[in-house]
Amino acid sequence: MMRRSDQHHEWAVSLAKRLTWPVLTCEAVLAETAFHLQSSELVLRLLQKGVARVAFDCASHLDHLQDLATRYADRQPDLADLCLIRMSELYPRHTIVTVDQDDFRAYRRNKREAIPLLCPPRK
Repeated sequence: MMRRSDQHHEWAVSLAKRLTWPVLTCEAVLAETAFHLQSSELVLRLLQKGVARVAFDCASHLDHLQDLATRYADRQPDLADLCLIRMSELYPRHTIVTVDQDDFRAYRRNKREAIPLLCPPRK
């Protein structure tokens, strides 16, 4: 949504008009976002403006995150993915917004439930 040159920019802009703000996220996702955007300042501004809110404390869920890392070791999930899976369990009425639909369609919350996703259309 931030960079017009991104292949998913139009989808993200359209989606942003329908989302309820602030979006819930975790620090691992923010770090990954800052890396991809090459701008920590932009990500921090999203938090300051209330566009996003950190709603997950990784340290409080270490055992569960380790279990998820072991369960999905064949997919080599990054920490952001593991945190989002756990957040989906903690916030079951929320939907994960991701461009990583292949992995997230394989992940399960509470071991068996598909995670509700919003993904860009496949081209």
